[in-house]
Amino acid sequence: MNKAFRKLSYPYLVWLTVFAIIPIFVMFILSFFNTEGLSFEGSSFNFNSFVTVADEATLVAIKNSFLYAGISTTISLVLGYFVAYQLFKSKIKNKLLILTIFILPMWSNLLLRTEALGNMMEHNNIITSLLARININFSIGIKGTPLAVIVGLIFTYLPFVILPVYTALEKIEYSLQEASLDLGLTEMKTFWKVVFPLSLKGVITGSILVFLPSLSGFAVPEILGKGNVLFIGNIIEQAFKNMNYSFGSLLSILIIVLIMAALLIVNKVDKEGETLL
Repeated sequence: MNKAFRKLSYPYLVWLTVFAIIPIFVMFILSFFNTEGLSFEGSSFNFNSFVTVADEATLVAIKNSFLYAGISTTISLVLGYFVAYQLFKSKIKNKLLILTIFILPMWSNLLLRTEALGNMMEHNNIITSLLARININFSIGIKGTPLAVIVGLIFTYLPFVILPVYTALEKIEYSLQEASLDLGLTEMKTFWKVVFPLSLKGVITGSILVFLPSLSGFAVPEILGKGNVLFIGNIIEQAFKNMNYSFGSLLSILIIVLIMAALLIVNKVDKEGETLL
């Protein structure tokens, strides 16, 4: 029976090899060659791409990526944990429906969501137009600023915190909380000494699910930042547009290494993938 089920994985392994492993291998090779596009004619083995990483623009992009990803992850964790905990403690019968509403944006197109959010950040948008009809003049106009990028990252990836944290909270036995309260601890101390430690799997998983796409993405900073805030993803996009495949491949490999390291952390913290179910 196991062999029969194992055969079902063969198409996936072929797909993974052709569309993931081989491209990664090609990018790894390209990062060591100074080529004209994808042609190796007249190319030479060198470390020029590694030197380019030290350029000021690249270092600024790397710094921005880690800084903004860290800020958005921290805020998303606070907001996401609060929402997940309130839903967990509530007496709503159909919690799954509420949870589905929270994570519904994950199923829509990222570019469309970002463009719509960008429109809301303009001085003139549909909300300001409606408010103007009742003589309320209100305008935000933050598009193109670092604040817009942070808001966009939080808006985009907040559901990735709510889902794993809520799942981790739901799997905590209520008897443990009752025992803590019976022993004289207050609800606040019960939360910090019992509930929160037992939900750390969801916290770590949610943190990684927010941090990685915030770090490597390019759509949110490009659209909401109007190109004023550079991320690693934007540098990679520019490198490939300029047919500098060597430099773009090197940065892509660095991102992949970070993703693999994060997956190892998730696998170590949550081996059975409980927080993702």
